[in-house]
Amino acid sequence: MAICTVHTTPSLSMPNTHLNQRQVIFFTSSRRNQFFRGQNRAFTVSCSADEKTVVIGLAADSGCGKSTFMRRLTSVFGGAAEPPKGGNPDSNTLISDTTTVICLDDYHSLDRTGRKEKGVTALDPKANDFDLMYEQVKALKEGKAVDKPIYNHVTGLLDPPEVIQPPKILVIEGLHPMFDERVRDLLDFSIYLDISNEVKFAWKIQRDMAERGHSLESIKASIEARKPDFDAFIDPQKKYADAVIEVLPTQLIPGDNEGKVLRVRLIQKEGLKHFSPVYLFDDGSTISWIPCGRKLTCSYPGIKFTYGPETYFSNEVSVLEMDGQFDRLDELIYVESHLSNLSSKFYGEVTQQMLKHSDFPGSNNGTGLFQTIIGLKIRDLYEQIVAERAAATAETAKV
Repeated sequence: MAICTVHTTPSLSMPNTHLNQRQVIFFTSSRRNQFFRGQNRAFTVSCSADEKTVVIGLAADSGCGKSTFMRRLTSVFGGAAEPPKGGNPDSNTLISDTTTVICLDDYHSLDRTGRKEKGVTALDPKANDFDLMYEQVKALKEGKAVDKPIYNHVTGLLDPPEVIQPPKILVIEGLHPMFDERVRDLLDFSIYLDISNEVKFAWKIQRDMAERGHSLESIKASIEARKPDFDAFIDPQKKYADAVIEVLPTQLIPGDNEGKVLRVRLIQKEGLKHFSPVYLFDDGSTISWIPCGRKLTCSYPGIKFTYGPETYFSNEVSVLEMDGQFDRLDELIYVESHLSNLSSKFYGEVTQQMLKHSDFPGSNNGTGLFQTIIGLKIRDLYEQIVAERAAATAETAKV
């Protein structure tokens, strides 16, 4: 959308008329002046952009599913998310038609060697430039391009910067999107992926032992080395999040520690302006539901949903929980039909999105389901904010 000022001038055949000026609203992406000629007047239309970027923050530890979540989110808005064309092949940035995803590792102030020399991890705020992070996120939100640094995960070095243009939706993902109060205040919505220590350990064993040949002892040492900084600097951010996806061991299998069957909780803050929590059956009630039966195929250990109000870090929240995993994703439509406030565009959109990305990690359990739902909620939030700004601009133009 753009605010345009229309200057009307008399045509050569009407010498005794005067110059008029009026401000109107055009739903156009054009920022250039345009010239039109009417029956008796010529019109010069001068437009300026009035669309601020909506900023979303996603916080999580390394290896906790941020990349998968980003792929689900960008898919909701349409268009493939790709690195900047013609830029650094090791860029961490992903750009689609609507969204730009920035990895906050790019704001490391110390490269890999520098962190080793100073004895700090990437989780430590001392290894990150929060002043630059704030300045650049603020600039992008205001519609200004920035020269963003690049942290090269392959070499561990700080590469030359890349130009980032302001998108419609900016997603900042990484370790610290809610750590600095200035950056936190720029966020229109925030999510925290909270993976329990038991599940995180099980996932890391599966990945590092099976795929990378690491020993159990080295995996334990790696986790323990990060834990103090994670507990001090990363985990406390979840109290600021508007939505938390909490991943826990299943309660359907006593003593399970494999991390293959998961209990996932979607913790949704109440009272937000552009966000209405998803609920099961009846808003505000306390529900326990086992949907397995004629309409949902469930092998052992089955599936259980719960929903109800809770308090989370002194905030009133609604919590939707799924324990277990789906055998057939096409049957998810049965569960979707019992959920309300999904912000879907049509009946079955959640199921469609899950089937579309059935090969993504977590597509058979609550992680994929709740990531997809939050993606739809963010789309709805964006549309509400844009409509609100358009209405405010239209009112201003009337004055």
